[in-house]
Amino acid sequence: MSAGIGGTIVIAAPNGARRTKADHPNLPMTAEETAAEARRCLDAGASVLHLHVRDTDGGHSLDVGRYREAIAAVRAAVGDDMVIQATTEAVGLYSAGEQMEMVRSLKPEAISVAVREIVPGAADEAGARDFFGWLKGNEVWAQLILYDPADIERFIALHEAGLFAVSKPSVLLVLGRYTVGQRSEPSDLDPMLAALSPIRDDVSWSVCAFGAQENACMRHALGEGGHVRVGFENNVLLPDGERADYTADLVRLAADAARDAGRPPLDAAAVRALVKGWT
Repeated sequence: MSAGIGGTIVIAAPNGARRTKADHPNLPMTAEETAAEARRCLDAGASVLHLHVRDTDGGHSLDVGRYREAIAAVRAAVGDDMVIQATTEAVGLYSAGEQMEMVRSLKPEAISVAVREIVPGAADEAGARDFFGWLKGNEVWAQLILYDPADIERFIALHEAGLFAVSKPSVLLVLGRYTVGQRSEPSDLDPMLAALSPIRDDVSWSVCAFGAQENACMRHALGEGGHVRVGFENNVLLPDGERADYTADLVRLAADAARDAGRPPLDAAAVRALVKGWT
């Protein structure tokens, strides 16, 4: 277990880029629906909202105006009691340059960004280095998404080369993204942590998972010293296989698991203080 972690960052991910109301009628698609779900997730124990926005047809969007509209709606619902994390996810639609331009225009409090998308190759490292330097200078918290041990090994090399511009990077380990049916199990975390082991004490790491074992995966991650991200982006099922009503139901389970692990959920003020110490 990583030392020195007294609480848990619980991130709510209520919609993602791909799912629609055909997948769940309570999946938020509009700014107003997202704000209402943010309020439910805050009350259930989340301190960070992982934010996606959609276009007029319900498709994935990185439109800055839509982000501003959604952020304003969420702030009206929760005030400053949640950290709002904007996604830069490409979904095959956006280049690394377009992702970075969206962030520079929006200047959000926090972002999530896939290493394999923002630094696809060695030729992209100089631009990425400038981008992460800009993030640090503008106090934007970046969470780096990693999908497998190979991603982690590359992340470590880039971190040791100083590309991410912070002393303690924040990463999200995605369990089961490339499994059949995208169903995760707790043991999926073990090879990820093994790959991360050379610098495990020098990063902050969180986990997300797919399917009805999401909560079991969260409990395993909590026992190993990690933080958690849950919600309809990756999973709509309760541990018994029944469908959850809202992402907030999954947040409540994660918050309870954090308390059971002796690491209760952190509020947004505590998260912001942690993040400031990682720069």
